[in-house]
Amino acid sequence: MLVLRLLNVVAPAYFLCISLVTFVLQIFLFIPSMFRDPSTIPLFSPALLHGALFLFLSANALGNYVLVIQSSPEDLGKDLNLGKGGEVVDWLDGSRSPGSALPSTHFCRLCARVTQRHDHHCFFTGNCIGSRNMRNFIMFCLYTSLACLDSLVAGMAYISATLSMSFVDPLAFLTLLPHSISQFFSGALLSSEMFVILMLYLWLGIGLACAGFCCHQMLLILRGQTRYQVRKGMVVRARPWRENLQEVFGKRWLLGLLIPVLNVESDYRRQKEK
Repeated sequence: MLVLRLLNVVAPAYFLCISLVTFVLQIFLFIPSMFRDPSTIPLFSPALLHGALFLFLSANALGNYVLVIQSSPEDLGKDLNLGKGGEVVDWLDGSRSPGSALPSTHFCRLCARVTQRHDHHCFFTGNCIGSRNMRNFIMFCLYTSLACLDSLVAGMAYISATLSMSFVDPLAFLTLLPHSISQFFSGALLSSEMFVILMLYLWLGIGLACAGFCCHQMLLILRGQTRYQVRKGMVVRARPWRENLQEVFGKRWLLGLLIPVLNVESDYRRQKEK
């Protein structure tokens, strides 16, 4: 438990550090390298368009990241009658569910609260993912993967121009790291160039992980399930996939694709207000 709590603090700091390094490399290294003579660059040059695209992806990724943290799943344990004694312990462990508790609720020991439609605990946000922040979490994964892909392409263009390399051969990227390590220790490669090459593989790993996680999460949403329900083998009521999507993304789903907006309110909150 101590290791998990430590990871819950280190992982968000690691993500923010990677985001800052990516922003600095893109704005102050990759994009300026695309300019040859700024006085002759037209208004809609590829470099300016690439910079605008990167800022759009970064703003959506960081915006949804902040909303995931701010839109914490509400603590249902404060409003539910969980009983006393062993009944509370059994329910928190997930071995039983009292009649007063809503379905799909789960107690997270890291957050120390009960959340509705608990999916999982995300260490990179230090928060549980539930009904209130699921849409923002999916948008965060989507735009993070796109921002990493954009940085990967810009970094490869920078390395190709700096080291006079060609990535036409698919194996060129796979052999880039071992070849660069040997050149770095022999003194033929600068530290800054080696750092950019290491970041290429980091962006590739983070981008693929976020894209795979986003696709897997979307599949669960279409089926009307959460990761916690799948892990516990819970049976869910079959519903049309359109209703499952609307429950998570709401009616303003198109707006959520363009700018970071708050997630739809949970069913429990709507029932509570009625």
